[in-house]
Amino acid sequence: MRASHITGHGTPAEAVELVDVDTPNPDPNEVRIRVEAVALNHLDVFARMGHPEDDGTFPKRSGCDIAGFVDSVGDDVDDDWIDEAVIVYPGVSCDDCEYCLNGEHTMCHEYEIIGEDRPGGLAEYVVVPAWCLETKPESLDFVTAAAVPVTFTTAWRMVVATGELSPAETVLVLGASGGVGNAALKIAHSIGATTYAATSSAKKATQLTAWADEIIDYTERSFDEAVLEMTNGRGVDLVADHVGEATWQRSIDSLAMGGRMVICGATSGPNPDIDIRSVYQHHRQIRGAPMGNRQDFRDVLSLVSTGELTPTIDRVLRLDEVADAHRAIENRDVVGKIVIEPSG
Repeated sequence: MRASHITGHGTPAEAVELVDVDTPNPDPNEVRIRVEAVALNHLDVFARMGHPEDDGTFPKRSGCDIAGFVDSVGDDVDDDWIDEAVIVYPGVSCDDCEYCLNGEHTMCHEYEIIGEDRPGGLAEYVVVPAWCLETKPESLDFVTAAAVPVTFTTAWRMVVATGELSPAETVLVLGASGGVGNAALKIAHSIGATTYAATSSAKKATQLTAWADEIIDYTERSFDEAVLEMTNGRGVDLVADHVGEATWQRSIDSLAMGGRMVICGATSGPNPDIDIRSVYQHHRQIRGAPMGNRQDFRDVLSLVSTGELTPTIDRVLRLDEVADAHRAIENRDVVGKIVIEPSG
């Protein structure tokens, strides 16, 4: 089968390669999926550029957001899955520890992500645990389905499950053009909250007007100063920040008294320099919210399937164009998601 591999640290041209490899066979509790669509995330770029937890082992096959048809099952998996159109929940856990038994799979000490810790979906076929399968709603095509798992599940966890945003509140979403940010903005808008979206260009701003009450171009003015001006000095109730060290202090300063900052990533780095007094003296909270659990995934998938939430698809590319997708994400030339069709 054809697959897109990351062969080392370097530029997309240096490190992303289309290769021919053996088609995998499922173990007893696994299934093999013929991949129809797979969406990219910053995780794909980090796998190429390296990060502190990177073990330096290559080649890697990324691709966390997978949709396709089950074409083979392991000995312990029900044959009824064969030919089923599915979406993959990307998290894999032990399913037996105190956290898994409580439904919090991302807290499991054995937690892994397909496409980061296991071979991902940037290939014509991929093997995943049968537990990760979710039947694809008939209302969704494969491209739209692939745009849901990581970004929308993470955004739901940030805004709803952890952030506890209510309709009467205000929220600032950083990186509102990117995958997680765009999903968080849409979720907050659907709840009925007043939304402030931070983005980096007039072109991107135009595409956000359907979901943002106010748009801030952070290349022209500091977003915390803009928020305080727009709220008459009050600040917002919730900040959704997946950017990391470059924005933490300004995110905290954007919060109202008693506000919450919800974090799910560290794109700009993991070591922020903050004034802790700006947190406790204003009764503010910082809450961690990595990718949501299986119920979060099902909750948000249900809303996407009925059209209440709609992923933004920036572009659809072929498997031999994955390097182009890396460049676009790295250069922030994306609104929403880039989706790859391996058989396209």
